[in-house]
Amino acid sequence: MEEQLKMGVTEVEEDDEHDSKESVLQRYFLQEWKLVKSLLDDIISNGRVSDISSVHKIRSIMDKYQEQGQLLEPYLESMVSPLMSIVRSKAVERAAASEEILEVIKPVCIIIYSLVTVCGYKAVVKFFPHQVSDLELAVSLLEKCHNTQAGTSLRQESTGEMEAKCVILLWLYILVLIPFDIASMDTSAGNNNYAGGDEPPPLVLKILEISKDYLSNAGPMRTISGLLLSRLLTRPDMTKAFTSFVDWTHEVMSCMSNDVVNHFQLLGAVEALGAMFKNGSPKVLVSVIPGVWNDTSALMKSNTAARSPLLRKYLVKLTQRIGMICLPPRHQSWRYVGRTSTLGGNITADRIETNRYNNYRNNDLSNFYQEPDCHDEEDMDVPDIVEEIIELLLSGLRDTDTVVRWSAAKGIGRVTSRLTYLLSDEILSSVLELFSPSEGDGSWHGGCLALAELARRGLLLPISFHKVIPVVIKALHYDIRRGPHSIGSHVRDAAAYVCWAFGRAYCHADMKSILQQLAPHLLTVACYDREVNCRRAAAAAFQENVGRQGNYPHGIDIVNTADYFALSSRTNSYLHVAVCIAQYDGYLYTFVDELLNNKICHWDKSLRELAANALSSLAKYDLGHFSSTVVGKLLPCTLSSDLCMRHGATLAIGEVILALHEREYVLLPDLQNQVAGVVLAIEKARLYRGKGGEIMRSAVSRFIECISSARVQLTDKIKRSLLDTLHENLRHPNSQIQGAAVAALKSFIPAYIVPLESKGFNAITLRYLEQLTDPNVAARRGSALALGVLPFKFLCVGWKDILRKLCAACEIEDNPEERDVESRVNAVKGLVSVCEILTKTQDHSHLLSAEECISLYVLIKNEVMQTLFKALDDYSKDNRGDVGSWVREAALDGLERCTYILCKRGLKGFSSKSEQMELGSVPQLDETDVTNQMNFLFDENMATHLVGNIVKQAVEKMDKLRELAAKVLQRILHNKSISVPFIPHRERLEQIVPDDADLKWGVPTFSYPRFLQLLGISCYSKYVISGLVISIGGLQDSLRKPSLNALLEFLQSTDENVNDSKEYNLSNDILWVLQKYQRCDRVVEPTLKTIENLFSKKIFLNMEAQTAVFCVGVLEALNIELKGSKDFSKLYAGIAILGYISSVPEQINIQAFTHLLTFLTHRFPKVRKAAAEQVYLVLQQNDVLVPEDKLEKALEIISETCWDGDLAEAKEKRLELCATCNLDGGTFLKVDVGTSRRVVEQAPTGDENAAYSSLVGSAGF
Repeated sequence: MEEQLKMGVTEVEEDDEHDSKESVLQRYFLQEWKLVKSLLDDIISNGRVSDISSVHKIRSIMDKYQEQGQLLEPYLESMVSPLMSIVRSKAVERAAASEEILEVIKPVCIIIYSLVTVCGYKAVVKFFPHQVSDLELAVSLLEKCHNTQAGTSLRQESTGEMEAKCVILLWLYILVLIPFDIASMDTSAGNNNYAGGDEPPPLVLKILEISKDYLSNAGPMRTISGLLLSRLLTRPDMTKAFTSFVDWTHEVMSCMSNDVVNHFQLLGAVEALGAMFKNGSPKVLVSVIPGVWNDTSALMKSNTAARSPLLRKYLVKLTQRIGMICLPPRHQSWRYVGRTSTLGGNITADRIETNRYNNYRNNDLSNFYQEPDCHDEEDMDVPDIVEEIIELLLSGLRDTDTVVRWSAAKGIGRVTSRLTYLLSDEILSSVLELFSPSEGDGSWHGGCLALAELARRGLLLPISFHKVIPVVIKALHYDIRRGPHSIGSHVRDAAAYVCWAFGRAYCHADMKSILQQLAPHLLTVACYDREVNCRRAAAAAFQENVGRQGNYPHGIDIVNTADYFALSSRTNSYLHVAVCIAQYDGYLYTFVDELLNNKICHWDKSLRELAANALSSLAKYDLGHFSSTVVGKLLPCTLSSDLCMRHGATLAIGEVILALHEREYVLLPDLQNQVAGVVLAIEKARLYRGKGGEIMRSAVSRFIECISSARVQLTDKIKRSLLDTLHENLRHPNSQIQGAAVAALKSFIPAYIVPLESKGFNAITLRYLEQLTDPNVAARRGSALALGVLPFKFLCVGWKDILRKLCAACEIEDNPEERDVESRVNAVKGLVSVCEILTKTQDHSHLLSAEECISLYVLIKNEVMQTLFKALDDYSKDNRGDVGSWVREAALDGLERCTYILCKRGLKGFSSKSEQMELGSVPQLDETDVTNQMNFLFDENMATHLVGNIVKQAVEKMDKLRELAAKVLQRILHNKSISVPFIPHRERLEQIVPDDADLKWGVPTFSYPRFLQLLGISCYSKYVISGLVISIGGLQDSLRKPSLNALLEFLQSTDENVNDSKEYNLSNDILWVLQKYQRCDRVVEPTLKTIENLFSKKIFLNMEAQTAVFCVGVLEALNIELKGSKDFSKLYAGIAILGYISSVPEQINIQAFTHLLTFLTHRFPKVRKAAAEQVYLVLQQNDVLVPEDKLEKALEIISETCWDGDLAEAKEKRLELCATCNLDGGTFLKVDVGTSRRVVEQAPTGDENAAYSSLVGSAGF
């Protein structure tokens, strides 16, 4: 068997080496080739596209390779050649109508053009047919396409006109290169009295006319027509046509019109000239240079160019190509030649270059680059126009747009490559002037791009490194503050590109000392730059230098650490990558200086906080330097007038002091005194006031936390002052400041207050207890959190009072003006934290007696747990939405933690006799009866209530809470360390909620089908349905549909564990919800909508006797809920339910129909109309309610009455309808009087429109 496997592997390897080219390409390149080939074969065999969908399929496949077009190149010939054969064959059919030809060509051209957009036109046109006879065919076809207009410009609705024009223009781009006189192939020349000579033939005139038209186009035809003209007009036999076209471009470029069409024409003309000066022969172009240059320079200075970056880009391209024509190519012996493109060439070149370098290394380096060949070039004639061209290109480096600067940089490199060494050195000096402090960021960016181009082309000699490298280093750190932000990321990115170009262009001998200068700065940017693109660019430049220069100390290790993905996270770069690199020689102090000088005072607050942590993480490498130098530099900065500086310095000092303490470094007493006085100095300078006061408060709190953890020596006066500062920050309304103050208090009190063993413990605790009822909501929030971090010694004295006051603080305040959801959230968190602190496993027998210990657990069970259960019913709302969900979220976490507290104590039992004597409420308690001990603290009723409330949250409408509740239940069921006992149907619950961390509980389609299985368990079903109705009756379709579908699937499934009918149990549970949440619109309204949805699915209508019972219960609930209601959604759901019950073949239908008729005279017109529609449907579906001979009249009354009109008319028609249905109208009058007397008194019929307006407003219309 093993031999067969080996043979199989060998066959696969041989396939890769010896198999056909096509099979190998299919395996490794175009994965969809089989599908594409089958579609193409169908098109080629039919000679046309029979199904347009195949074109869209091919185009969608090609679009996926937009960034990797080279993967398609091996297939281009097999795709392009047959498709172009179809185009050519249709072009031959001149007799056919143009519409028929184009209908065949357009879909084919869509496929070809999609290949052009992915692979580029140069790769595709190589496979176009190029026989001499094809020229006239292509021109004729272009004329036919030109006479049609595109129906739409949308890509997905493209009919192929634009693609066909582009493909034919590209075809002509190849055909006009035929090495024969075009006039000799123009059959129309004889018919048009063509005189010959310099005059262009008619065929050329057609191409010129159409191409000029396309130069005004805003699409890709403009660029392609410019390419076509550059090939056509630069032919030797097109001199007069070329001159005529240049004259035309002069008129276009001289016209200063602001018309949009003229602007596109101007772009096309300049782009076409640029293409001509790129592809044309200097002999043809040199005669028109003066005129074109005058137009170009004038246009570059105009307002038209100032408004159009694209026009400036084309003008810069044209300018550099004019310069290339003026400077003919020549071999420049002074250029630096560092590497060749082959491995053998590299080895030979390195050997020759090393020998040359060794010969001159003991002499002046200037002699190395100024050999006799260089002096011979000093006599070259440079036209005067070149100086103007270079000046324009240098000014282009200062342009405001990147595309213009990039084009100008490439132009500088190309023009310099044809100049002498002395002239190139002057250009380098001009480029270096761009790095002046007075220049803007655009100049620095353009200068970096120019330096990179000069280096790539060997035009920047190592002798100039002493001028260039300092500038590049400055550019690597270029960051200029502009108001609330900074600029310079593009400059740093370009500077990294310069370093990357150095690594590729120069030999190791020339780069050895340079890399030692650049490496620390590159790695500083790679680790500490704010922008991810700059970090990655700097790391790529360092990697390029290490890979090409070789032998760099620890280079490979650093490259592996600072890779592309590691640098994607700023936090990871600061706290892990930088720390790992700093262990190598030469980087630590550079990193520290960067953090101190640039990052601690950065404008971004989050970056300052991160920099402070990064600085502390480097302290382990040189503890003495950080304690003396770094802290010494930071201390004066805490009082700086610059907010960013003092904020960053305060944070950094605290983090560094903490890091030194963790390394067991002892600070000098003098330094400890200086650090201890930082907060007092900040407060004395009143730096909490004005702009940035909140930021400084948060920083000071973190500083106190750090020095408390480090146990810095403080005087009693400073301790009191810092404690007052924390108390003040606890009362601040900003939640971040409160959070920082609580964290500081947690470290400060054990460090400085607890060791005093004074009576101040009780005073601090009482202070926070009093603030729990403070009118200032910020004080309530902070005090609740503060109580949760106090040590055991502070809490053990008055623990009962503390727990009960925190329980009271968790409840919704009676006075609406005093309600604050954040206070309740913090109270829940503080309550749970206090319980955990009081029940720690440490021995506190000297502080709490056995009786108090038992009372504590009893209080947690009877009061704390009940408070948390009540917190789960907090559905408060304000303008921020369901803010009560914050309380419920905290309560879920608290219930889990308190459950563990009770169960953990229950498992241990009460060992002492005195503890057992306290358990008098437990009957027949014996020392060995562990079950009774567990029941005392956590019984089955508690477990059911716990699981039920968690499950209720797991089926409600908020995704975050559903996921949190499911995970809490999952941890409770599968906790390995603390087992939670007495959970009913535990095995069933563990099947529904398995121990798998990857389950997507927040996805409704996953969670609802699982939790709805609990509807079959009687002890949980009521909890589930009370939460489920919120989702089914809610407004969100994303929840309503999956929850309703899950319920229907449950009702249709068969479950052996369910004894009674599922519909029967569900109906009882829904009635329970209606009774429990009576007059609570939050639950009743979605419950009514749920009943309506279930009625529409024929649920509850076929339960025999239970149907009548359920309908009676619903009617009783409707009598209460709809009475005096102004909520249209609720009224509409109730009316719909009455309609369904009226159609039930039971005695209850008359009562429901009677109730439904009362809404025909409701005070809201829209309600009357909705009720009339339901009455009409009921009468059509139920022929028992009305005698058959009167049914038609009843339907006529309903359909012809304007129920949303006059109320008096509606009352008359209702009485008429009652008489028709043999119902007593007096009953309705009594019902109307009894149920709506209060409403009538409040809103008389004359004010009906005002009441209706309030209805519309409350309904959200």
